[in-house]
Amino acid sequence: MPPAPKAVTTGSSTFTPDSFFEAWSDEKQKDPVPNHDLRSTIIQAFGLKPSDNYVYHAIASVTLQQVQNAILQGGSKGLHTWYRDEKGEPLEPPPETDIVAYTSIFNSATASNKAFSNFASNAKKQSLRAGVGSHLTSLRLPAPTSIPIPRSKSHVNPYLDFWRWSCHNLEWCGPDESTATLKNSHHVLPIFMHHFGCLCPSYESIEIMKALSRARKCGIIDMGSGNGYWTYMLRRAGLSVAAVDNMQSLWRTMWVDDTIVEDGLKYIKRKNSGKDDILLLVYPIVSLDFTKQILAEYAGDIICIAGTQNSNGYTAFKDVTVNEYFEKEMKDFHKIVQVPLPSFAGKDEALYVFERKDVS
Repeated sequence: MPPAPKAVTTGSSTFTPDSFFEAWSDEKQKDPVPNHDLRSTIIQAFGLKPSDNYVYHAIASVTLQQVQNAILQGGSKGLHTWYRDEKGEPLEPPPETDIVAYTSIFNSATASNKAFSNFASNAKKQSLRAGVGSHLTSLRLPAPTSIPIPRSKSHVNPYLDFWRWSCHNLEWCGPDESTATLKNSHHVLPIFMHHFGCLCPSYESIEIMKALSRARKCGIIDMGSGNGYWTYMLRRAGLSVAAVDNMQSLWRTMWVDDTIVEDGLKYIKRKNSGKDDILLLVYPIVSLDFTKQILAEYAGDIICIAGTQNSNGYTAFKDVTVNEYFEKEMKDFHKIVQVPLPSFAGKDEALYVFERKDVS
């Protein structure tokens, strides 16, 4: 088995996950990207050289300077065209107040059920916010147990703060029904993916998995863990998590140094098919039927999937939704949770929880 990659940032001699979190002050939480200078912020936060020219390979291949140039263009050249009318014409961007309302839904100090309800009910009729609110609330299936509000400063999530900044900068107030037709995102996304991961965990999603893990007194297998940000956040919440990834994808920042570098199917087979663990799939891959093989092999009772809410083909099941796949192919499971996650501009993502049906 290959050795686990170290928790490092390529090009940095100072980065460690714990020191990064310790340095993430209240000021940084409030204003994570001063003056909208993402390039300088990433260089300073991760201890990179001022001349950094690393190429971030993801949906596109970009450098920090190229991304900063795109940020400076604002909404010109259709870079902020996330919403269109029935004729396909671009709509005016949402007002700042609606962007604030959307990002505030995911604050750890906010009761999630009430926040989603208020976001929808307080929207002006026929506004972008109304469409987003209707879309998110229609899909939402909250956890059966209440989510505790954390003690002051007890929950830190730098990725969420960077995400919140991106919503304001890119003029995004959340996904609606038309988001499924979007094929492009923004140059900022590869930076977020390399340093934090494909998808930002929310406080609600972490607490849901904490409740599941503790109720069943079991650990979590983060299958296809990537750079380990979700594993790191779950461990900060006190959970036992095994990060498993074949490391074929390149990440600039690694958050854990004990990734089990192995083919996921081989791993789960030798771990009693995951019978004693919760299975977590964050942005599960579409190609090679890997996700389908893992799900078919899994013998445990709880599957958590963090991925798209539509059938745009970005995660796991090309041309069908997660719900449609489970209804057709995973008849032994039923859905118990579907909660929207902080979605990057042009994306529509959620955490799903499926439980094995009681056959006794």
